[in-house]
Amino acid sequence: MKSLTDYTIIVKPDDNNTFVAYIPAIKGCHAWGKSEQEARLELNNVFSMIQEEYLEQGKILPNDVEIKVVSYA
Repeated sequence: MKSLTDYTIIVKPDDNNTFVAYIPAIKGCHAWGKSEQEARLELNNVFSMIQEEYLEQGKILPNDVEIKVVSYA
């Protein structure tokens, strides 16, 4: 069974002085918080719920995806 550490997690500033944390490989696996840490903690809860749904449906969580950061200056 895969765990949260098997995935790339992106945390970035969002509107209203909040942060969003998400796993690009898993549709719908995202969370918000007032700080980066709070967003990551909430992402743990969301990941657990999604993992449980996949198990109940007999599905396997997807593999991680490769992320490429491109900066155009």
